[in-house]
Amino acid sequence: MKKPILKDFPAEFTTERLLIRMPIPGDGAAVYQAIMHSLQDLKPWMPFANQTQTEEDVEGNIRESHIRFLKREDLRLLVFLKETGELVASSGLHRIDWSVPKFEIGYWVDSRFSGKGYVTEAVEGICRFAFEQLHARRIEIRCDSTNVKSRAVPDRLGFALEGILKNDAVNVDNELRDTCIYAKTK
Repeated sequence: MKKPILKDFPAEFTTERLLIRMPIPGDGAAVYQAIMHSLQDLKPWMPFANQTQTEEDVEGNIRESHIRFLKREDLRLLVFLKETGELVASSGLHRIDWSVPKFEIGYWVDSRFSGKGYVTEAVEGICRFAFEQLHARRIEIRCDSTNVKSRAVPDRLGFALEGILKNDAVNVDNELRDTCIYAKTK
């Protein structure tokens, strides 16, 4: 079997309205602005939103994500409007097991672009990319059971709710939470 680092696949692809690509050095400023505009919506669900970050911190994270993408360890993807080039979301394929292969899709949206179907469109495109280009056999979406907006995405895209893990994690308020596991298989 080919080593994951040698797997050759596109670093970007498109959907009807979106350009989805690996992060590259220099993307930190746009991601930082998206985080700053979205803090109130992100804080209940995303631990990183509860940490003080500078634009330089975010740029450093982008550069680490770029390297991890090239090494095929984690495939973070940034989502841009094709028409304007504006960053609308961050997503990606995480918790990779190349032996299956299987992936977990994570996502968050810049609040200024919320409610327009961009995350659903991006996740649908990422699923197609994973199944067609990466030969995925399983794609998961995991989210807090009380995160209604996040749960709506796999519901809209026909993922099966395989289970809810009770007291599976601790939320940002240090309280136990339940985790929903959605999946699509091929």
